[in-house]
Amino acid sequence: MTLHTTDKNVLGHIEELVTEEKKLYAQGEMTDAERERLTKINVELDRCWDLLRQRRALREYGRDPDQAEVRPARVVENYKG
Repeated sequence: MTLHTTDKNVLGHIEELVTEEKKLYAQGEMTDAERERLTKINVELDRCWDLLRQRRALREYGRDPDQAEVRPARVVENYKG
């Protein structure tokens, strides 16, 4: 993410990642490098959605949404649904 993150920035990045993800799926067969890129996209999407949820929660409780931080992939990927 950029130094100054807004909900709009995060949503824009999510849209870019989803577009790239759709392109990869649409082509059918993928190389190992493309499958690896898809895995990285999915992790980055999870991190972005987590950041957006943090920002919204902070705002909802009267706190500064800029206090939200991008969490490491190992943290976000280990959440239980």
